[in-house]
Amino acid sequence: MLKLPVLNQEGKVRGEINLPESIFSYPVKKHILYEAVVNYLANQRQGTASTKTRGEVSGSNRKPWRQKGTGRARAGSIRSPLWRKGGTVFGPKPRDYSYEIPKQVKKNALKSALALRYREKKLLLVDDLSFQQSKTKNAVELLKQLQVDSALVVDLADNRNLFLAMRNLPQAKAVDARCLNVYDILKYKWLVISQRAFDTLISRFEP
Repeated sequence: MLKLPVLNQEGKVRGEINLPESIFSYPVKKHILYEAVVNYLANQRQGTASTKTRGEVSGSNRKPWRQKGTGRARAGSIRSPLWRKGGTVFGPKPRDYSYEIPKQVKKNALKSALALRYREKKLLLVDDLSFQQSKTKNAVELLKQLQVDSALVVDLADNRNLFLAMRNLPQAKAVDARCLNVYDILKYKWLVISQRAFDTLISRFEP
């Protein structure tokens, strides 16, 4: 049976919890972690880059000079891609970069990421992550007490003070348990989860 200590905000052990082996004993499959990260980053792309072709740049359709007799190279338009301020050939156009991977692959990738953090002993379970005020210093003190330098903190979105306190820290990020993804888990060294968020997270793997 896999076990994990439950800490308070001061980093002291308050109890112990049993972990589901189907999740935290799952093999770390690097190839699906890779697929999940690439998929996440692709889905974040705006795809708004755009360039103008020779038919879209401004300029006259008049032939700059006659075809023969000038000694110059022949030219038919000042909007030619060969000319300065001319159109772009094969430039980017707005497009959708997002794509879907199978739901089971996405679920297994999340299992792999959680199992990885557990095996590295970089998974912390905290009984409560609520703050009285949404002060950055409260978030700094929490990380200091837990002795973590780079952490992804997981709770539920209704804990507004936590999310506001965490948003100014470059080395930490707070996310809702229902939005937890592989990219964020791998980006930060430590994974800190509240007890109620842990229950919500486990429910995501129920059939």
